[in-house]
Amino acid sequence: MTLPLFAPNEDPGPDFVALLDRLGLSIPGPQLPVSEGISHGTTVVAIRTARGVVMAGDRRATSGHLISHRSIEKVFPADRLSGIAIAGAAGPAMEMVRLFQLQLEHYEKVEGVPLSLEGKANQLSQMLRGNLTAAMQGLGVLPLFAGWDERQERGRLFQYDITGGRYEERDHASTGSGSLHASTVIKLRYEASISEDSALDLAIEALFEAADEDSATGGPDPIRGIYPVLASIGSNGFVRLEEEEVASRTAELLEHLGERGTR
Repeated sequence: MTLPLFAPNEDPGPDFVALLDRLGLSIPGPQLPVSEGISHGTTVVAIRTARGVVMAGDRRATSGHLISHRSIEKVFPADRLSGIAIAGAAGPAMEMVRLFQLQLEHYEKVEGVPLSLEGKANQLSQMLRGNLTAAMQGLGVLPLFAGWDERQERGRLFQYDITGGRYEERDHASTGSGSLHASTVIKLRYEASISEDSALDLAIEALFEAADEDSATGGPDPIRGIYPVLASIGSNGFVRLEEEEVASRTAELLEHLGERGTR
């Protein structure tokens, strides 16, 4: 292939995309901006405990400055011993969760044994890397992955970036628009020997404080009966808390905050 030469009035200059257009070539993947109106999930957290991991997520999805959904779920079982919490573009995130669950189930059926927790984390990393083109167009997905490692007999949790970069966190992790506020609350109250019960209450408080500072994060809504989704993962598997228990714990938090404010 010879070097293309252009007349001065046709020279595309340093613009590589314009050069490809002159040559009748194009970069694979979408080149147009993604239209507005995409729903985005917001804040999710994960906390490692003495007996496993606790995961939690608020229920709000936003589209720009508008609330598009008030009761979306962002915490799901990946398989019996692991879970995934999602933030980012809601549609691709939900599809990624379903595909991830299917891949883990397929592997276990074919091989006869479940994939290791490390292997599951790597698989999710590859899926995020495959979504990079869409992420660059505004359809990024930022999950948290956690589970019980049967080989090491402890809970482990992983955080990701949009390129598929995987980072194991020792104590806690959060992602989404309210993650800075949520992680600050957790960091101030976290202890290495924290119990599952205390971690559940801490996760509720972290999401409440995040919602107080971040408009895209939904707080508890007793009128509509909307509360965060909470789950624990340990040697007994993925267990989602019942709505009644989450409502009770949230009510206790609100009562405690009310008493603190009157002092």
